[in-house]
Amino acid sequence: MSAGILLSAALALTGCAGGAATGNAASVWASTKAATDSTPKPAATPTPTPTPVKTYTNKQLAAIITELEDANGQPMTVMPAAQIDQGLVKAKELRQNAVVTPAACADLAANNNGIPEGTTYAAGESISMKEETLTVVSAVGAKSPALLAGNTTKMAGMYSKCSNFTVQAGGMTLKAHVQPLAVTTSGDHSAGVLITQTTPTGDKVTTLVVSGSKSTLGASAIKMGAAVTPGSAPELVKLVDAVLAKG
Repeated sequence: MSAGILLSAALALTGCAGGAATGNAASVWASTKAATDSTPKPAATPTPTPTPVKTYTNKQLAAIITELEDANGQPMTVMPAAQIDQGLVKAKELRQNAVVTPAACADLAANNNGIPEGTTYAAGESISMKEETLTVVSAVGAKSPALLAGNTTKMAGMYSKCSNFTVQAGGMTLKAHVQPLAVTTSGDHSAGVLITQTTPTGDKVTTLVVSGSKSTLGASAIKMGAAVTPGSAPELVKLVDAVLAKG
């Protein structure tokens, strides 16, 4: 009911039409109050107990990685925690010291490893000498589903906005071209991208990334090489799904 209708009803009941209306208003109020007081009040609905979210330790996530195989049937080798931490430190240093143009793409330049801060994590890798590629899979655990969902959504948005950017670091300028990919994992949120980096000498490195998250478990699969194409996305989706299936 709008405020105007409520005001009109109040004026009628309080006697703006004369003394009779005032008497009627009092009678209506008394009758309504008596009826209200005698009506049994419904029992309070108990507040449901929140279902605790599942959390993961680094050790549990590493155990998931040990069960994975790459597209050639080669088992993933779990990366030492110190190696992962060193990579995260380097990514942070890159974000702080490198000059990224446009500046809005700085997070994309330094944060394509799929491991947001405040999470537990583990990663594994496999090398194909025949294809000359490196495949890395990371499993990530968070205390809140919103953290992983927000990170995946944020990166997907950046893939669309940062189609081209440059990174200046260590006296070198790298050019990057970003191609968003439509991928679907078994998770609640998915994202895919192919990033082609070109060095000053003209050498190129392509990085294919597929990410997905389901509740408090997330996964990213990355394939790097000189000639990686979007055609490898299905094998990365399979790896991501294998991680999420453990949630």
